[in-house]
Amino acid sequence: AMSERAPLLHYRLTGSTGPEPQDAPPRRTERRGPAEARKHARKLGVVVPTLLSMFSVVVFLRVGFVVGQAGLYQSITMFLVAYCIITMTVLSICAISTNGALDAGGAYYMISRALGPEFGGSIGIMFFFANVCSSALYILGVVEAIVSDFGVRVGADAVTSVHQVFPTGYWWSLLYGTTLLFLCFIVCLVGAHIYAKATFIVFIIVTTVLVSVFISFFIVGPLRVTLPVDSVLNGTSHNTANYSGFSSSPWRATCCASYTVDYTTGAVMSFATVFAVMFNGCTGIMAGSNMSGDLKNPSYSIPRGTMAAVIITFITYNLLALLAAWSCDRHLLQRDYGFLGDVNVWPPLVKVGIYSSSLSAAMSNLIGASRILYALSKDNLFDGVLALTRKTSHGGNPWASVLVSWIFAQVVLFAGKLNTIASVVTIFFLLVYAAVNLACLALEWASAPNFRPSFRCFTWHTCALGILGCLVMMFLINAIYAFVSIVFMLLLLMLIQYLGPISNWGYISQALIFHQVRKYLLMLDVRKDHVKFWRLQVLLMVANPRGCTGLMAFINDLKKSGLYVLGHVKMGLLACTCTDGLPSDPLQSSYDSWLSLVDHLNIKAFVNLTLADSVRRGVQNLLFITGFGSMRPNTLVLGYDDCAPQDHLQVQTQTRSVDPPRSPVCEGPVSPKISRREEYVSVIADALKLGKNIILARYFSQFNREEALGGWDESVTAPFIDLWPLNLLSTDSRGYVDVCSLFLLQLASVLRETRAWSQARLRLFLCVEAGCSLNVEEEAKLHVMLKELRILAQVQIVAWDQVLTLHWQRQDGQERGKAEGDAPLCPNSTDPLTEDQRSHPQTQRPQPAVRFLYLPRPPADRRRYPAYLHHMDLLSRDLGPTLLIHGITPVVTTYF
Repeated sequence: AMSERAPLLHYRLTGSTGPEPQDAPPRRTERRGPAEARKHARKLGVVVPTLLSMFSVVVFLRVGFVVGQAGLYQSITMFLVAYCIITMTVLSICAISTNGALDAGGAYYMISRALGPEFGGSIGIMFFFANVCSSALYILGVVEAIVSDFGVRVGADAVTSVHQVFPTGYWWSLLYGTTLLFLCFIVCLVGAHIYAKATFIVFIIVTTVLVSVFISFFIVGPLRVTLPVDSVLNGTSHNTANYSGFSSSPWRATCCASYTVDYTTGAVMSFATVFAVMFNGCTGIMAGSNMSGDLKNPSYSIPRGTMAAVIITFITYNLLALLAAWSCDRHLLQRDYGFLGDVNVWPPLVKVGIYSSSLSAAMSNLIGASRILYALSKDNLFDGVLALTRKTSHGGNPWASVLVSWIFAQVVLFAGKLNTIASVVTIFFLLVYAAVNLACLALEWASAPNFRPSFRCFTWHTCALGILGCLVMMFLINAIYAFVSIVFMLLLLMLIQYLGPISNWGYISQALIFHQVRKYLLMLDVRKDHVKFWRLQVLLMVANPRGCTGLMAFINDLKKSGLYVLGHVKMGLLACTCTDGLPSDPLQSSYDSWLSLVDHLNIKAFVNLTLADSVRRGVQNLLFITGFGSMRPNTLVLGYDDCAPQDHLQVQTQTRSVDPPRSPVCEGPVSPKISRREEYVSVIADALKLGKNIILARYFSQFNREEALGGWDESVTAPFIDLWPLNLLSTDSRGYVDVCSLFLLQLASVLRETRAWSQARLRLFLCVEAGCSLNVEEEAKLHVMLKELRILAQVQIVAWDQVLTLHWQRQDGQERGKAEGDAPLCPNSTDPLTEDQRSHPQTQRPQPAVRFLYLPRPPADRRRYPAYLHHMDLLSRDLGPTLLIHGITPVVTTYF
């Protein structure tokens, strides 16, 4: 089968050398003359290339082999199975090829542009190997015919006839094959255009030979056929077999299967191995679609022309099988694969057909493989791996790709026999056809509005049947080869998807993900939410991403498997452009930079940007619009750093993160003006009114995840997470304080469940009055609660008087004479506390990696907002990475 061969070659040699590179400027469309215009109709443009691709060495050298081994009934069954598979694939090909105005360039070009680089690249590589192996297969077919006609047994004393003078044997056959392949290689380098023009002549020769074969069955009488020398030596002592013409005796003897030893390889045949050889005569169905760039009406010609060619070849193969079973002795079919030449009215005519079709197929496959490889290199899907294959001659011929294809084909020639590599070639093509059906099935399931091919005679059922048929036959032929091929193709797909460059062709995977996500989002009903399946869903407000990398990485750990959104408010309003006077979106150009930042930090987060005249209004917008259905943020995280952050991002070309204007939302109130403080606290109050939990993150500009997790000596101690809840034991209370304390415990537990923090230890600090401790009832109540919540924590008691003393000492240490509303939020350069005053409990213990503190509600009186921030500053000053947390939603339950 000259699979994907002459048509791809014809386009590449007459129109282009491959797909345009991604960054290439659009090519100017030149007006073609009448001779160069698209002029191929259905007959010459589709039917002829497809028939020539499907009629080759198999039709002349393996029809008798199939009938002799499998019998007529199983032979027809094989043809039915094979053509059922390729018919399903043809329907998928026609659907893809008629989905819009696709340019020429072969199946790889069409599929890659229609489905994306991951499908196109992986299928392209499989096409390349399939064409390379097919080229070697057809060369071996020519060698087999030459040895059968002109070869003698090595070491024989005399030849059986005058023309049988060529030595035989493995190394001699390899020499003949290498010579023929090298001649094809030379033609591909210097005279491929000559072959392209001779395609129709080759088709005329093949058609003439086939007509003579059919005629010969009716006019040639019974005769004795001399078997090939190798067949006699390896199979039987009889050197002749009968051709009886139309008779009932051969018919009865050849109806059922009789698998025996293949005299070319010495292997015992079976249904699967015979099918593998036969299927090579059924490929080539993509030949017509490869001509889409040179057709007058591709949407009309490709489906009808391809189906016509499939029907013609199906009828031809079945008629040949029927005539062979009716007229030939089974011994002849099993011991002489070239019997069609022996029973022909003019035997040399069949030899001409074998040589011309096989060499044409081998050359076409070699050229097709080189053009596919060149197209892959031009698309740069494998970075610099294929860079050398981009080299071309002055005439545009990709000689480097031809050279690589020739080398691969030469390696395959070492297999020695056609039947030996037939299984590999068949599995390659079956896998490619399965991938094409899968691609069409993906397009159908994705329900993409732009997937509306003019060819509608397909459904997802036909695609699924095609995939199933290909996979079943692959594993029946050779399970090991099939498994290895599938794994190889999946690795290629993942390699291109994750490492390949971003293209503008469109990704079928994105369409499928969108379709599935939309479907499941609709199924995610907010009315069915339950506290036992609660997840932390975070909206982290980021003003300056270069100073928030530590916080973004930490929140990525804290959210575990919940929703994570990076929000940013750009100050301003929609501005009108100078050209049309219409407002333009100033945020659109920033999304790519933010997404590059997400990729650089390796976090699983979405990005949502908004434009507003104030930070408060922008945060309100994001709280209202972020998410879909039940997937909405339930927690707002604000930065609370009182000093200008440093740049923690290295300037890299691959990560061009944006640098938005500063905002108090992420960097803390950097101005002592009351209005900025009021706006910051107003954001907190707004979030609580909207039912969102609040987290203020302070000193995370100092947070280094590697040092916090990897800098600890695990043989001595693990990193600590300190928890400071309030009124934790008042579990009978229906107020917000108890819910807030449980929320704080839940966050610490979620953080510890992540892999990076799994070795961390929780320390729970409970504040009691001085000189007091927990009574037996309270202690039991605490242990029961922690056990029911499945939280392992070290409980430590802290006296309230000591904490209050430290708090007031810090407040008294502020600069005298300033009003409470004007008190600076940045700490003084010198710490006002003495060494004796540094008796705060956390200073007496190993320093934790992060602290979780209780955050009180903002006061109702807006005039007290500055004092509120001032007390928060005193509460968390110089504590290192700290989270001030206030939760208002139930997050835990003990009932399961």
